[in-house]
Amino acid sequence: MSTSTTASSTRGHTPKGMETKQRILRTAAELFSQNGYHATGLSELGDAVNLGRGALYYHIGSKEQLLYDLSVRHVQEMVDYGESLVNTPLPVEERFRRLSRKLMRVIADNRQEWTVYFREAHALSGRRSEKVRDLRSRFASVWRTLLNEGQSTGDFYQVDSLTVQAVLGMHNYSYLWINPDGHKSPEEIADHFCDILLHGITPNS
Repeated sequence: MSTSTTASSTRGHTPKGMETKQRILRTAAELFSQNGYHATGLSELGDAVNLGRGALYYHIGSKEQLLYDLSVRHVQEMVDYGESLVNTPLPVEERFRRLSRKLMRVIADNRQEWTVYFREAHALSGRRSEKVRDLRSRFASVWRTLLNEGQSTGDFYQVDSLTVQAVLGMHNYSYLWINPDGHKSPEEIADHFCDILLHGITPNS
């Protein structure tokens, strides 16, 4: 095989190709979060990243695949982190706090992509939709596992499905307001959340 053929067959995996894909993802996240998935045309995206239609499709595959990529990559990151953390030999409260800190940091650093995930992922179909639902279920299961462990050790109490939803809701919807450059860091906000969740807001009797 000639050098030129080899280069051509691997061009999609070169650093330049990956850099272009990341640029497309960042721009798509901005456009989808501002204007909505359905209201954003590929011609608009192509103009924003200075790529023709053919070159754009080469990097993204399809508009729905682009939405899928935006919707899953940070959720997958959190699932991988959470499932690893579950088996880490640390006190359950510390693992709970670490998961909270990680999630708040990832949301703060990727607000536009989380906006797309929460607002637009319902537009996915078929296997892509199933994959998103599976990731959501796995991430909820990580929290449920930690909460159940804490209940079994006596560290937590009143753990049920509603508790899991409350924990997820408190964290997830921070994408609407969190500022990574605010007077409290995402990790400090996470610790505040955990203090409320684990110890309440009333003084100890």
